[in-house]
This record gives sequence, C-alpha cells and structure tokens, in this order.
Amino acid sequence: QVQLVESGGGLVQPGGSLRLSCAASGSIVSINTMGWYRQAPGKQRELVAVITSAGNTNYADSVKGRFTISRDNAKNTGNLQMNSLKPEDTAVYYCNALVRISIFRREEYEYWGQGTQVTVSS
Repeated sequence: QVQLVESGGGLVQPGGSLRLSCAASGSIVSINTMGWYRQAPGKQRELVAVITSAGNTNYADSVKGRFTISRDNAKNTGNLQMNSLKPEDTAVYYCNALVRISIFRREEYEYWGQGTQVTVSS
C-alpha cells in the first residue's frame, strides 16, 4: 500500500558530503515519524536519525553535528544531509516511516525503503 524509495547514495571521499532523499507514495493519510537507519557488513541495523511530524529530531551520537535530517510534509519526502563523512559511515542506508493509511482507523504501520549504498573511501 505504501512505498518508500531512497536515492542519493554513492561513492565519496572522506570529508565529503552526500544528500539522501526518501520519497513516500501510496495510500498515505499522514506520516508520523520518518527516520534513517544504516547497516554495515557484519553489523546490526542501527538508527541514524529520526524526525517527527512536528520537526523534532534525534541523532545517533556517532553522527551528531555532521548529519541533518529534514522532511517536507506536503510532499511526503524526507532527506538526510551527510557532511564530513568518514569511512565508518560506509553502509546501506534505509528510509523508515510510520504511516497512517486509513481515515477511519488511527493505527500506524511501519514501512521500509529498499536501501541505498553509501561508500566513503579514498
């Protein structure tokens, strides 16, 4: 019913920047929270950043001060600006959203994008 599509990943040198985007479409009444997760080889998927519908944000300590999460409620899109990238940031990045899909029911459902690869290397 709902699809999330990430874009903007790629190869960048240490200290460089990338901007990831997430486009949500389908049977969307409203989106509560939007977030970004990442998973490096051999590691568990971890939360990178989250933003509420009101614009409140939280970040993992490892990215605080370097990454900025944002969203456009009218367009159902989200973004993750990544600056001062480090090799440790190399991972597949996933968009996540809690979505209300019915005007009659208030339940929220969790959806995931397919992931986009970010590689930080010289």
